[in-house]
Amino acid sequence: MAGAAAAGPSFVESSFWQTEVDIGHLPPVSERLPHIPLIVDLAAKGRSFGQQGGTLNTMVTRSKDIRQMVVYGYARLVGYSEDYQLQPDILHSFENVGNRRFTLNLRPGHRWSSGDPFTSADFEYWWKDIANNPLLSPAGPPDFLYVDGGLPRVSFPDETTVIYEWDQPNPQFLQSLAQARPPFIYRPSAYLKQFHADYTDAESLAAEVDYARVKSWAALHNKYDNMYKYDNHELPTLQPWINATPGKRIRHQFVRNPYYHRVDSKGVQLPYIDTVEMEIVAGGLVAAKSNAGQADLQARGLGFRDIPILRKGETEGGNYQTYLWGTGAASQIAIYPNLNVKDAVWRSVLRDVRVRRALSLSINRPAINRALYFKLAKPGAMTVLEQSPFFDPMLRDSWASFDPELANQLLDEAGLTEKDGYGIRILPDGRRMELVVETAGERQEVENALQIITDDWNDVGVKLVMRPLDRDILRNRVFSGTTMASVWYGWDNGLPQNHTSPAYLAPTDQVFLAWPKWGQYYQTNGTSGEAPDMEPAQRLLSLLHDWEAAENDSDRATAWRQMLKIHAEQVFGIGIVAAAPQPVVVSNRLRNVPKRAIWAWEPGAHFGIYRPDEFFFQDGES
Repeated sequence: MAGAAAAGPSFVESSFWQTEVDIGHLPPVSERLPHIPLIVDLAAKGRSFGQQGGTLNTMVTRSKDIRQMVVYGYARLVGYSEDYQLQPDILHSFENVGNRRFTLNLRPGHRWSSGDPFTSADFEYWWKDIANNPLLSPAGPPDFLYVDGGLPRVSFPDETTVIYEWDQPNPQFLQSLAQARPPFIYRPSAYLKQFHADYTDAESLAAEVDYARVKSWAALHNKYDNMYKYDNHELPTLQPWINATPGKRIRHQFVRNPYYHRVDSKGVQLPYIDTVEMEIVAGGLVAAKSNAGQADLQARGLGFRDIPILRKGETEGGNYQTYLWGTGAASQIAIYPNLNVKDAVWRSVLRDVRVRRALSLSINRPAINRALYFKLAKPGAMTVLEQSPFFDPMLRDSWASFDPELANQLLDEAGLTEKDGYGIRILPDGRRMELVVETAGERQEVENALQIITDDWNDVGVKLVMRPLDRDILRNRVFSGTTMASVWYGWDNGLPQNHTSPAYLAPTDQVFLAWPKWGQYYQTNGTSGEAPDMEPAQRLLSLLHDWEAAENDSDRATAWRQMLKIHAEQVFGIGIVAAAPQPVVVSNRLRNVPKRAIWAWEPGAHFGIYRPDEFFFQDGES
């Protein structure tokens, strides 16, 4: 598959970097670009040619979320197009032979933001000196590179070619490279070698270790090698904007990468926007500051409940519009009974599929949709969205009608027939059936929905006790088996295609909150956690293996559909509503932002697949 390329136009120098070029600190743009840049066909995308310049203001709510610039920038070896197809980006092209042999072809003359050459040597450094160095990577290379327990053969035939080869198919390889949080199978070796014991003399390295106040050269290397965190302003990057702000600040500034590999067909180097300023604010202030016109592009930190105040700001001179995008998560709100909870009685109860079905059937989803989403969301069980070829309306309806009578019948059949004087059912050990549902305490809509569900469940003899917690505390409690049930979004990826791995439907990761111990077992090759001991979960793992071994899309689709059917029948996650609109604040002067789109983490990288490097201000100012 070939990347976009042409016999290049004459290139236009950026006014932002003109002074640096004039005094000789930077070469001219024609020498900064790869020999074969990625030439963007804006007309084919229905977009306008832009002009360079301006500062885009946006907000995040935590210091560590400056990493969103890597997400939004979305420069990837291969990335998703807006219709979720994989295509070369940083790579000039790639070749895939049977999902076993992948040849990655780099762009000749491509450079890091520092001006250092970006070549196969950067892939070799990561593979040999980081991923397979036990001091830097104690767990070894990342999971997506293992197939049936074996690692690939990796070779570097020349400076623009990298080859990954397995004996068995690894269909997850390319999509892993395109993730919102990519694995970065390359590193800026010229920069990082100064912190590596194999490339730097011991005395110099010891001085650096002492200066950084860390314990070892490995800790030093890992401190500065933070491609995703994006908090080392000296670390070279291939993203469209460079972190230009050292340390922790309230406002972080990111400036255009002078060596960025993408240009429009008029020869104007992207990104169009010169500078992004990211302000760190309290979560409760994002909507108010957006309402006051202090954001040029904002979705993170905004929710459905903020639409009225945002609409009000539009009419009061806020100089912005509020677009309503769809959301890409499989469910806006989902309740996860913890099948690995330590409490033996609750574990037995929650593992009874009749109980999970009853809990789902007793939720009045239309009432939640009406009260919280003005009927704009889609009530139903957790499954993939309409944009996926695997969508089946029967799966969305599965055990998702509001049927308290059937819910009562199922709970009775599960042996939970005894009730106390308040109508609450009694567990086998004599306790009241009080199901503690823990939340991250970050979304008011979750707590509002749980208030409605509290009444619904009470009517069938189940008392819901809501417990808001900090996100990290919540996850740790779930992972340890302390939590009975928790609330989060549905699957991040509600938009899977044939090439999308269904690994997140199988017990492969502790972050699926219904089976943390099974996920731990898989992730650690059995050294921690618990082996899946329910047949449907074991079947999901078997079907995942079938998908991985499949030779064609038809077989992959068959595995997907069977796995989705198991989830629908087993109700491992209780979906409430899907596709609630996501408000996106867009300055009236900002162009090329799609009015209709999908706000999704995976696939999509939020703004990423819509290419913010192609957004521009009409007048070139901010």
